Parts: sequence; C-alpha cells; structure tokens
Amino acid sequence: MRFAIQQAGHSRSFPPDDPFLAGASPATDAEVLVYLGAPAVLDATKKAVLIELGTECLAEHVDEADVAAANVLGFCRYRNGSDAPSKLIELVCPRGGNDEAVKAARAVFEAAGLTVVVCADQPGRILDRLLRPKYNAALRFLDEGLATAEDMDTTCRLGLGYPDGPIERIIRGGLAYHCEVTQALFETFATPAYAPAPRALAAKRRRKSR
Repeated sequence: MRFAIQQAGHSRSFPPDDPFLAGASPATDAEVLVYLGAPAVLDATKKAVLIELGTECLAEHVDEADVAAANVLGFCRYRNGSDAPSKLIELVCPRGGNDEAVKAARAVFEAAGLTVVVCADQPGRILDRLLRPKYNAALRFLDEGLATAEDMDTTCRLGLGYPDGPIERIIRGGLAYHCEVTQALFETFATPAYAPAPRALAAKRRRKSR
C-alpha cells in the first residue's frame, strides 16, 4: 500500500530517523495520505486520510459530518514521554467510519512492523485513559509515604510482572509531560483520577519557569 506524508514540524509518532518516513511515496502516487502535524486536506480519491493526534479527538481537526462520510481516520503511536515510540498504533475510527479506510490504514502501518488497535474517537483513547490514573495513584502514594519509589517499582515488577515500575516509567518519560496529558484528560472528563498529582504539577511549573 503506497502512502504519502505531509509533515509540518515535529511528530511524536515518527521522529526524523524513523524508517517509516523513508517508505513514503509522492502524493500523486499514494493510496493513503498521512498528516503529521500538518493541517489535513480531505481527498475522496484516496483510500484513507490519516491524521496524527495527541490527546485530542479527531473531531477537533475535521467536522464530524465530513468524517462520517469520508475516509478520514486519526492515529497515535504510543510513546511514554521522551522514550522511543512503541510499536503500537491506536487507530481512531469515528462512528460511521469507513471500513475500507481502516483496512488501508492497517495495511500501511502493519507493513512497517507496527501493531494496530482500533478505538473510538475519544480523548486519550485506550492507553492514556487506562494508564494515567494508575500513574497518578502511584505518585500520590509516594507523596503520602506509602512506600519508596524503589519499593513500589520493585513490587510492580516482581509481583505483577511489569517490565518497569510506575514511578521509574513516569520519571523516564518526563513528569511534566505526564502532567500535560493527564491534565488534558481531567479538563475533559472531570474525573478525579485524572487530576495531576502535586509532584507532576510542580515539574510542569519548573519547566515553564526556565
């Protein structure tokens, strides 16, 4: 499946050295258009138009009426803050989305060695909605003195089989980044579990003051 990339600025999903970028074709030859940080242009002649997302909904980029009738999908490659991007693509299919567009998107990403999961058009999608409350809880437990960061991380690695613990994962990815993501979810859903922990808020404020 041939794809073209339209990029403006930095992409969290595909940094400059990512091999996915090298596989792109000219737009005139492509069956799929991939927009990385660039304003998307609907093109009904393509099998799919894919728009890179942050925490936001696809509906913030394209009117819902256009999305339902067209070949437009959103996507986000999961990445833990400043860590390298993972192999997981969350593919956002709005209600009434085009099945052929989903097939085309899968073909493009899976040919690049990535794994695709499909989800509805909601802020945070699957992973951030699941993980951020757990990270916030771990940070609060740390602030409350339940256990040291090392002991909590060791418990999760040995007791639950995780490859790393929640505190080390948040710190490695960046506390300020975690704060930005969970704050966006809290503003959308007003669920207390998404409210940023004080330690994360402090990290974000420190970054702003520099």
